[in-house]
Amino acid sequence: MRYFLELSYNGKHYHGWQNQPNAISVQEVLEKALSTLLRAEIQILGAGRTDSGVHAKQMYAHFDMEIMIDKNELIYKLNSFLPTDIAIHDIKIVNSDAHARFDAEQRSYEYWIVQQKDPFYTDFAYYLKANLNVDKMNEAATELLKHKDFQCFSKSNTDVKTYICDVKKAVWVQEKNKLVFYISADRFLRNMVRAIVGTLINVGMGKSSVEDVKKIIESKKRSNAGASVPAHGLYLTEVLYPDAIYKNINE
Repeated sequence: MRYFLELSYNGKHYHGWQNQPNAISVQEVLEKALSTLLRAEIQILGAGRTDSGVHAKQMYAHFDMEIMIDKNELIYKLNSFLPTDIAIHDIKIVNSDAHARFDAEQRSYEYWIVQQKDPFYTDFAYYLKANLNVDKMNEAATELLKHKDFQCFSKSNTDVKTYICDVKKAVWVQEKNKLVFYISADRFLRNMVRAIVGTLINVGMGKSSVEDVKKIIESKKRSNAGASVPAHGLYLTEVLYPDAIYKNINE
């Protein structure tokens, strides 16, 4: 029987989602917790691979278990067992071939910037004192909706088979004391959002133009794009799946 876990985590103390040979990851902590509580060797597979220090407001992962699980009891036990920076929100039974990564239809991220020193955002937003032209940044962000190949924003030496992504939303919004970049797509390349944000910041600072962003995308060269912004300002906020993968059992 296959289950989907819905969770969130503060990524500060983890070297990303995926298991690492010599560093702690969210996946490793979850697998150890599930294996201990279910008294079986449990392996999980996530909806994506967040980098070291990146946070997730909503992440999904799937695992298999032969027996029927009391989801409310397991959620309670997991949240008691796990460290305070990881929380389980729901467990759902899905079809046996449902896949947390490959069945995801859309993913959304936010990137937070603060422009005044704030101790409550130290670990959760990028402190950037520069004056930014948000209108120009939004004009440049719309360029993302006109393209599909985003090799220029991909981490070098990656093993992906395609750089094609369908970006459905890309917009900057000033929200009280922080500037937030919202982006949604069917898939993302490694380091893609942080590279996009760095490139758009260059536009906001007057170092690049909207036309330059178009040229950067068309060049397909990572060296032409802006520097990646710090990981601690990035959040995976939503992962969407088709309703057909869920079973109407134990709801």
